[in-house]
Amino acid sequence: MLWIITKYLLTAAIVVAVSELAKRSDRLGALLASLPLVTLLALTWLHIEKQPADKIANHAWYMFWYVLPTLPMFLAFPRLFARFGFWPALAMCAILTIVCFGAFAFVVKPFGIKLL
Repeated sequence: MLWIITKYLLTAAIVVAVSELAKRSDRLGALLASLPLVTLLALTWLHIEKQPADKIANHAWYMFWYVLPTLPMFLAFPRLFARFGFWPALAMCAILTIVCFGAFAFVVKPFGIKLL
């Protein structure tokens, strides 16, 4: 139980640090947020918890493919935010990401990459 609490606290501290840094510097906040911190933490937790090497490697491999369809959201959000406000832009970006993910999964499936 103590291990789970430690994981939560450390992971939460990183998220809070990113949001606090973003308040002070747009660029540094974005740089820190763009680092795959959650993925690095997940890989670390999997390794510390003695998960098999193939499970850890598969996690990293799938993360690569799952990140790609999220990228259009980062281009769309600033424009949507300026036009519609925060919450509508966030909702539209969520929908955009789902659509991009579905389309991407369809496109890569013939290459043997099964995302869904």
